[in-house]
Amino acid sequence: MGEIAIHEGDLAPDFSFNDYKGNKTSLYEMRGRRIVLYFYPKDFTPGCSTEATEFARDHELFRAKEIDILGISPDNEESHAKFREKMNIPYHLVPDTDLTISKKYAVYGPKSFMGKEYLGVSRTTFLVDENGVILKIFKKVKPLGHSSEVLGEFK
Repeated sequence: MGEIAIHEGDLAPDFSFNDYKGNKTSLYEMRGRRIVLYFYPKDFTPGCSTEATEFARDHELFRAKEIDILGISPDNEESHAKFREKMNIPYHLVPDTDLTISKKYAVYGPKSFMGKEYLGVSRTTFLVDENGVILKIFKKVKPLGHSSEVLGEFK
């Protein structure tokens, strides 16, 4: 089985999720809006908390440009609810406990930390236009300053 590749200009793979109000929706149903999809490894870790805090801080700036934000990690709904509350996150966090979404976006795979290899989610952000097309992919994201970097991509 070959490696799944996803590129700028591709149609963003669809997925369904329950929003934080419990309503079932999908990426397809969000067409007509621009979307920031950011994948992160784990709730409550330092880098992920920094990234979430910055997107929360800039949330109104994204909304003013009619851009929705979705944070996606392997954590479950309960963890996401606690993380949203603690970090005052006003946007949706999508649980990907079975890694289906992460695999569709080719962000799950080998990683290394301090000389140890393991499988995990790589911090990656996708900018999706109103038609569901991937405009830009940020790989190996550095959390500090990333929200401003992403916001600057939307004119």
